[in-house]
Amino acid sequence: MTLHYPSLRRLLASSAIVAGALVGVLPGAGRAAELDDGPDVTIIAGEERTIYEYWQNGHLRQVLIVPATGKSYYLRPADPTRGQGELDQAGMLLPSWLIVEF
Repeated sequence: MTLHYPSLRRLLASSAIVAGALVGVLPGAGRAAELDDGPDVTIIAGEERTIYEYWQNGHLRQVLIVPATGKSYYLRPADPTRGQGELDQAGMLLPSWLIVEF
């Protein structure tokens, strides 16, 4: 789309700048970015291993253990339907290794 009216082009450019500035000022304007449903990752680094905790909606869903030597593995609930998939309420945690990754 080509705009042949310079004043309309300036108006659109200035309104885009104002809208971008208001995202940081107005409460809830940038809320779509905050409501990301993806997991939050907490990294706990140690000398012998690094632990990645995967959180979703405030619940711990799985843990990735990366030892200094050896293969990394995940700890996941044996039955993800119990306790809504939370590791805190899981009866048993099963280790699982990544065999093939593309």
